[in-house]
Amino acid sequence: MQRDPLETGFTLGFIGGGQLARMSALQAFRYGMNIAVYATSNAKEPVEQMTPLVFRGGLNDVEKLIEFAQVCDVITLENEFVDAKVLQEVQNRTGIPIFPTSKSFDLIGDKLTEKQTFQNAGIPVTPFSPIKNISDIDNFASEHGWPFILKSAKGGYDGYGNATVKNTEDAVNTFESLGGTKGQVVIAEAFVAYSMELAVMVARNHTGVVVYPCVESIQQDHICKEIIVPARITRELQIQTQELAVAAIEAIDGIGMFGFEFFLTTDNLILLNESAPRPHNSGHYTIEGCVTSQFENHVRAVCGLPLGPSDLVKPVAVMINILGKRKGAAKVEEFDPVMYSRSAHLHVYGKEESKLGRKMGHITVLGNDIESALERAKNMESQIIL
Repeated sequence: MQRDPLETGFTLGFIGGGQLARMSALQAFRYGMNIAVYATSNAKEPVEQMTPLVFRGGLNDVEKLIEFAQVCDVITLENEFVDAKVLQEVQNRTGIPIFPTSKSFDLIGDKLTEKQTFQNAGIPVTPFSPIKNISDIDNFASEHGWPFILKSAKGGYDGYGNATVKNTEDAVNTFESLGGTKGQVVIAEAFVAYSMELAVMVARNHTGVVVYPCVESIQQDHICKEIIVPARITRELQIQTQELAVAAIEAIDGIGMFGFEFFLTTDNLILLNESAPRPHNSGHYTIEGCVTSQFENHVRAVCGLPLGPSDLVKPVAVMINILGKRKGAAKVEEFDPVMYSRSAHLHVYGKEESKLGRKMGHITVLGNDIESALERAKNMESQIIL
C-alpha cells in the first residue's frame, strides 16, 4: 500500500544524481522524506553526499532499476535520457509510481517526437524535419536556407549533440558525427531569427497547475549563462509565453515540474523550442526568488501534495551560472565577496571534478531593478573560480 508522502520513512527516488536531484532532495528533506538515488556515472554524484541509498547502473538496465525501485515509494527523474519503455516496465513489475509518467515521457522522449507532439497540439514550434540521408539535407536547405541546426534526437544537452551547419559539406560531416549514418535519429531545425530566448517553468499534478514567471535566458556557447526575471518584454508577451507553457504541459498530461524554452522571433512570434520533464536551469532563481521554488514544487507535484505559489518575492531576480574555468579537482576560490554580499546567494553543486564550461554552481541576486542586480551578479561570478 502506498505510504503518505509525509509519513516517516517515505522514500523519494531520483533517477540521476546531479545538481537537480541534489536541490530537489534538499526540499524533500524539509518534509521528512528519505532520498534514494540511481546514479549512472562511476564518479561520485552531487546527491550522494546526502543519502546512503545509492544504486548504480545503466539507464536501460531494467533489473538494476527494479532493485532501486523496491526501496522507493515514488520515483522521479533528474534527466530525460531514460527510455519510456524501460520506465513502463519498471513500474509494471514493481507497482511503484514514476513521474513524469512513461506516457508523458514517450511523447517528448526524443526531439523529433517532441516537436511532432507539440505541433499536433497546435503549439507553434521551430520548423523541423527528420534527416535520414543527404537528399533530406539538401531538401531542408532548399526550403529553409542556410544556416540551420542539426540535432541528435536523443541525448543532447548543453551544446552537446547539436551543431549549426552552414553548407552541404558541413551538414554531411555533422550528420555522420551525430550517428545519422549508423541509424541514430537526426533532425534539422530551421535557423530562426530571434531577439530573445525565453523560458517558463510549470508544475502540475491532480491538485492543479502552477506557472512561474516568464524569464529571459542568455546563452554562452549553447550553455545557459544568465537568467533575468522577469523577461524584458511586454507583459502581453510574458502572458502569452506562460499560456503556451501551460498548453504544452497539458498536451502531454505532464505530472511534475517541466521547463519549456521558447524563441521570441524578430517579428514578435513565440515559438516553442524544447521541453524538459524535470526542474531546469532556467528555474534555479526560484530557490530564493519565489515563494515556492521549482524544486519544492517538483517534490510536491510528484508526491501528490498541493502545489505552492510561484510569486516573486522581489521585483527582480538574476541568476548566473558558475561554469568551470579550468580542468581538475573542484574547489572554491574567492569565496568571501559572495558570502558577505547582501541579497546574493551562492550555490555550489559539490561536483568532484571541474571542466571548462561545466555547470559547477550558480549565483542568484534579488533586487528592485535588473541593471544593478545583473551588474552585481556578474561582478561576483567573475571573482569565483570552481
